[in-house]
Amino acid sequence: MTAKTTKPKGEKIKKQKAPLVAESVAHEVAEEMIPAPVVEAGGVKETKSDRYFEGIGRRKTAHARVRIYTKGTGITINGKECASYFPGESLQRIVNAPLVKMKSVERMRVSAFVQGGGIHAQAEAIRHGIARALVAFNPDFRKRLKRALYLKRDARMKETKKYGLKKARKAPRWSKR
Repeated sequence: MTAKTTKPKGEKIKKQKAPLVAESVAHEVAEEMIPAPVVEAGGVKETKSDRYFEGIGRRKTAHARVRIYTKGTGITINGKECASYFPGESLQRIVNAPLVKMKSVERMRVSAFVQGGGIHAQAEAIRHGIARALVAFNPDFRKRLKRALYLKRDARMKETKKYGLKKARKAPRWSKR
C-alpha cells in the first residue's frame, strides 16, 4: 500500500507553470532590436528613439497635441509646414510666441497635431501646447511663460442654446396678439 500525502486545511497547493514558448521567443527577439522606421518630418529624419517633450493645448473646441524635439528646427502642423498651414503672418506669430519668448526658436523642432475649432483657435491651442511642452522640458521656464499668459487656457466657449429661446439668449419676437 502506498502512503497518501494529505495537505493541511486552508493551505493551497502551488502549481508551477512551465515557461511559455511565446515568452522565450519574445526575449530572443528583444535582444536583436530591429531599428525603428525613419520618417521625414520637416526635413529632419526622425526615429522613434528621438527624445521629445509633450504638451496638450486647448482653446474653445480645438485640441492640439504638441511635441518638442531637442534636435532640429522648424514647426510642422498636421504634417505641413507652419507657413503653409497658417498662411497669415499673425497666426504664425501666435504659434511662435512661446519659442520666441524663451529664445529657443533655432534650438527646437515642434510637431503638432491639431483638430477642431477654427483656424485662430487652432493657433492658440498650439501656442498653449508649446508652452506646456516647454515647461515639461525645463520647469524654470514656467514663471516667464505664465507671466506672458501662455500657460493659461482661454476657456471662452460658445454658450449653449436654452429651451424656449432661438439662440443662447435671443428671445423669439414678441407679439401682442
